Amino acid sequence: MVSFTGSTRVGKMTMAAASNSLKKVSMELGGKNGQIVFPDADLEAAADAAVFGGFFNAGECCNAGSRLIVHEAIADDFLAAVKALTARVTVGDPLDDRTKVGAMISADHMEKVAGYVTAAKTDGGSVYSGGGQLASNAGQYLDPTIVRNVTEDMAIAREEVFGPVLSVLTFETIEKALHIANNTPYGLSAGVWSASIDTCMSVARGVRSGTVWVNTFMEGYPELPFGGYKQSGLGRELGKRAVEDYTEEKTIQFHRGQRTGWWVG
Repeated sequence: MVSFTGSTRVGKMTMAAASNSLKKVSMELGGKNGQIVFPDADLEAAADAAVFGGFFNAGECCNAGSRLIVHEAIADDFLAAVKALTARVTVGDPLDDRTKVGAMISADHMEKVAGYVTAAKTDGGSVYSGGGQLASNAGQYLDPTIVRNVTEDMAIAREEVFGPVLSVLTFETIEKALHIANNTPYGLSAGVWSASIDTCMSVARGVRSGTVWVNTFMEGYPELPFGGYKQSGLGRELGKRAVEDYTEEKTIQFHRGQRTGWWVG
C-alpha cells in the first residue's frame, strides 16, 4: 500500500511507479476549493471562514478555500467585510503567537504565486486587497491577496495557486454557482453558506467534491472520511473507510456436514 499526499503531478508519478508491482494506492492530491455564499447566509461567519480558508498556512494547503463564489446581490458588501478582516491578519514570523500568515516555502514558489496574480490582472482581474511582497530578511512573505473580476477561464480560477490568494467569482443562480464550483479539474472540497437547508443540500448534492462543508469550513473529525474526486485523488483518509483502504480481504471457506457426492464417482 502506498499512501501519498502532495501535488497531482507527483501523485500521478507515484501511481505509475506503484503500478509496476500492482500496489494499492491512496492519493490525497491538489484542490481548487470554493466557498459558495448566498444572500441569506450568516455573512459575518462566512467572511471569517473566507479569510481563514484562503489564508490559513499562507494558502499552502491542498484544502485551501482559494475560490470565493459570491452571489452578486451581496458581493460588494460581503467583500468589503472580507477585506476588512484581511487587513487585520498578521503576516510574519510563524513562531510568533500573533502571526496568522507565515512565509512562503521558497522564493521560487513566491514568485510563482505572484505570477498568477500578475496574469489575472493582465486578463482583466483586479487586485482588491494586498498583492504585494513584503520585504524581509527572514523569509519570503506575500500579502494576503484578494482578486476580483475573475472569470472561469483564468488560470487563477482553475489551477492550484498554493498561496495566500483568494479569487472572487460571482453568480446569480444556484445553477451558475454549481457550474463555477465544478469547472476545475479538482474536486477535493467545497463550502456552502445559506440559511436554507434546501439550498445547502442542493449544492452539496451538485458539487463534485469529496467533502462539502455546510455553514462552516475546514472542520474535520477523525471519524469522517476525507479525500477527493477527479484529479484531487482517490481513496480516503480517516474514518472506517480509511481502515478498509489499508486492509485486504481474504475469503476462508469451511466444509461442514455430510458430503453429497464425489466429483470422481
